[in-house]
Amino acid sequence: MRGCTRRPGRELSRRELVLATGAVGLSAFAGCTIDDSSPPSGDETETGATITGHSSPDLEKWVDEVPRPDVLEPSGTKEGQPYYEVEMQEVEQQLHGDLPTTTVWGYDGRYPGPTIEAEQGEPIYVRWKNDLPDEHLLPVDTTLHSDAIPYDMPGIRTVTHLHGGNVEAESDGNAQAWFTRDFEETGPAFEQRDYYYANEQPTSTMWYHDHAMGITRLNVYAGLAGFYLLRNDHERELDLPSGEYEIPLAIQDRSFEDDGSLFYPTTIADEQGGSDDSHPDPSVVPEFYGDTPVVNGKAWPRLSVEPRPYRLRFLNGSNSRFYRLELLQYDESSGETGGNGPAFVLIGNDGGLLTEPVELEDRLELGSSQRADVVVDFSDYAGETLLLHNDAPALYRGDGSDESDDIVPLHEVMLVDVADSGSGTAADDSDVDADSVPSELTRVPEIPVDSVDTERYLTLAMDTDEYGRSRHLLGTAEERSGIPMMDPVTEMPTLGDTEIWSLANFTGMSHPVHLHLVHFQVLGRQPVGDYDPDEDAIDPDTLEDPEPYELGWNDVVTVDPAEVVHVIARFGEFEGLFTDQTGRYMWHCHMLEHEDHDMMRPLEVVPPSDDDDSRRDDDSIGDGAESDADDNDTLDGDDG
Repeated sequence: MRGCTRRPGRELSRRELVLATGAVGLSAFAGCTIDDSSPPSGDETETGATITGHSSPDLEKWVDEVPRPDVLEPSGTKEGQPYYEVEMQEVEQQLHGDLPTTTVWGYDGRYPGPTIEAEQGEPIYVRWKNDLPDEHLLPVDTTLHSDAIPYDMPGIRTVTHLHGGNVEAESDGNAQAWFTRDFEETGPAFEQRDYYYANEQPTSTMWYHDHAMGITRLNVYAGLAGFYLLRNDHERELDLPSGEYEIPLAIQDRSFEDDGSLFYPTTIADEQGGSDDSHPDPSVVPEFYGDTPVVNGKAWPRLSVEPRPYRLRFLNGSNSRFYRLELLQYDESSGETGGNGPAFVLIGNDGGLLTEPVELEDRLELGSSQRADVVVDFSDYAGETLLLHNDAPALYRGDGSDESDDIVPLHEVMLVDVADSGSGTAADDSDVDADSVPSELTRVPEIPVDSVDTERYLTLAMDTDEYGRSRHLLGTAEERSGIPMMDPVTEMPTLGDTEIWSLANFTGMSHPVHLHLVHFQVLGRQPVGDYDPDEDAIDPDTLEDPEPYELGWNDVVTVDPAEVVHVIARFGEFEGLFTDQTGRYMWHCHMLEHEDHDMMRPLEVVPPSDDDDSRRDDDSIGDGAESDADDNDTLDGDDG
């Protein structure tokens, strides 16, 4: 097992600012240096992060135990494979013992939704059913993509994306493949009712969540998210903590009204000197930061554990917030933290197990949608109380400094109660071994840089929309200032090709960038001014090494201000892993407010043009999954 430390946080130098903003203008870098002595006026920071002034009710901390999500059972079979029907419903749920019940949206009537557990190489079918009311639970901004979204249509639009899934395009959850209750209305990209997940990829912690165009931030905030765990025999043979000692933990931030209802901001101030009337009402906000931590659907919770190793599967399910997590000793009576608690031993991330465990010597960083699979040994902390502590400021720039964070800090996430050594079953468990994490976990084949067919220089930029609101965009080497989501596709990899994507951040904040379909490997990062795609070759030996939580397979990477991150991906099967797929997918920032407000672009994988024999027939994609919605209504055996 090896130990790794995170690179130290750093301030952006004047030279870096000049080099970074030369191509897109200084305004795109607004907010890189906040002058604490002269804070911005109005209700926004210089980057546009909303300060709402709203405060949730004063709740007693550490009252409720962290729930464990139930595992969903199949409804029947389809073509001999497990078949699930999962309804999205509006329900009342107790999120804190001192709060009235909260109206939320949940898959299978639960927030978070039930966990789907699948076996590697064994496909499943899922029908995501929309049984939501006609009116949205939260305020909808009808100016977002108004030329493409029928906001006057009755019903709530939803579509579910399996985040981290290597799936056919028809089952990916394209933002325009939405549907309303009972499939009465469907979006232009909708193709089938039953989604087909081949599960031909490494075992990993995935999650499913809503992805409807223009309202993803609202639907996920309302509760539409759940875990999807992929397993196999090899992982079971590693004898990692399992059963009650394996706990998925979805960390989110929320804000509440006194009546228990969810609070979500509806307007932003005009920082250009106009009045609030210059923006639509309701309006999308630049980012959302809640003031209350919620873990697996409980606010300010505590987790009871035995003094033994546990496997914790962390998911950052927040809309915009970053986390940098560490366990600290904690005095509950005084509310003060003490020394370091047990370390996180990282065994996996977005795309599955690492080749070997990594004991983190510093904090664990998680951007929105990122996952971390860790083993924590509580053996030496019997009878103690620990705090899951976060030191990432809301306005995140790649370091743990919160000196200028006047938005909504959220340091205390969850309390951990370690039982006395003689009070639980751990003492009688002969399989418990403090050093039980194997030194070798799995094989992660390295994608060779010399196999690259295409290199792409892609930018993260910022401008304003027609209402004067700040928005973030994704661009190319030719359009560095950014391209709106609905413009023609510019990223069209060929099936079977290997590509390097160099993601250059010309904005004043960090962004977690997510690619659908593929898993990539992080080559490294460098200052954005040190790389010219027209002049410089990409040499991994000269780059800053990936972080320990960026090793192995990833589907999200954090790009900090004034840096370029180079990632490499194979678009198709690679050494027996993943599947060949063509079609339309998405790539985007996974800060949900950014994603909804144009920081998302189409990604289309095309068949090879010079080899007809290698082209895939559309009907064969997905190993037999139908593309006609009317043909997807029959089940084998139990009809569910």
